[in-house]
Amino acid sequence: VQLVESGGGSVQAGGSLRISCAASAVVTRCMAWIRQAPGKEREAVAAIDGNGRTSYVDSVKGRFTTSRDNAKSTLYLQMNNLSPEDSAMYYCAADPDLSYTGPVWLMLAAIRYNYWGRGTQVTVS
Repeated sequence: VQLVESGGGSVQAGGSLRISCAASAVVTRCMAWIRQAPGKEREAVAAIDGNGRTSYVDSVKGRFTTSRDNAKSTLYLQMNNLSPEDSAMYYCAADPDLSYTGPVWLMLAAIRYNYWGRGTQVTVS
């Protein structure tokens, strides 16, 4: 499994950004976006399983949307109404299991994801 994030950058508060993750061998896997800011714990903010079920942490609900295009082997995170608190390194991560049938809330458990990209920085000022 190889994951490569792109699309990060700097944006003003209230702005939008879409980040992408080019992913190999993940068509059926559960995928997540996990962020980590300096001095803070890593936090899974959005996840999507192979059937398209999604889960979001409360702080991003209504602002972030994750989607996947299996034909392009790409995962997306659309981020709207960004705030400085959203500034972090954003990682794309993949579940080691080929499919996920567990509860939606458990998709946000960062510990379950074994495969990680190198991250893309998002800075909101």
